[in-house]
Amino acid sequence: MSKPRVLTVLSSHAAGWYLPELAHPYEVLSPYCEMVMASPKGGATILDPVSVELFKDDAYCVEFAATQSKLWLETEPLESFLGKAKEFTAILYVGGFGPMFDLTDNPTSAKLIQEFYVADRIVSTVCHGAAALINAKKPDGTRLVAGEKITGFSGQEEIDVDRQKDMPFHLENALNEASEGGYEKAEKAWQPHVVVSSTKRLVMGQNPASAAPFAHALLKKIQSYPAA
Repeated sequence: MSKPRVLTVLSSHAAGWYLPELAHPYEVLSPYCEMVMASPKGGATILDPVSVELFKDDAYCVEFAATQSKLWLETEPLESFLGKAKEFTAILYVGGFGPMFDLTDNPTSAKLIQEFYVADRIVSTVCHGAAALINAKKPDGTRLVAGEKITGFSGQEEIDVDRQKDMPFHLENALNEASEGGYEKAEKAWQPHVVVSSTKRLVMGQNPASAAPFAHALLKKIQSYPAA
């Protein structure tokens, strides 16, 4: 029996993607799922070197960065997956600062998310990957996350790493607006927080610490779903 397939989306922007937010989902999911790698432009993407340094004491992240570079250096362009949502069980948007720049207003990404929604597939994001959902719409034109409980990197966390000045907008505020007040976060900054929708096939993790628990929640959702 074939494994469920997860379309895993990395940013193509120079700001890059964040190591633990791909490494730990890969660690949890890859034994059970086929991880298909994509990015807006296709080809090589950028692993944020700051995340490599910050997670140098995370043994799995170190191993992953050293041995799995083909995953992020040979991605397929997002547009090549249009019309193929039914071939997958889930789409996963990896975090890092890059998605804020090239996945928030990306029409191909928005179309893909809508196709996954219409096909009743799972839509999942971790950290700044949630930026991809801000402007995602249902076929009737309403926002996909309107009325939903959602999460993503918090404003306080952005300030703590002094990156709020570099971002094109405040993610927490944008997520709260898109969801009509549904944004939520951990009691304290940097603690893990995962949201699993009770009404849609939506799974989201707040920050780097959420990457592993997010992945376990996503795997549980995938395993409860018929194979694509």
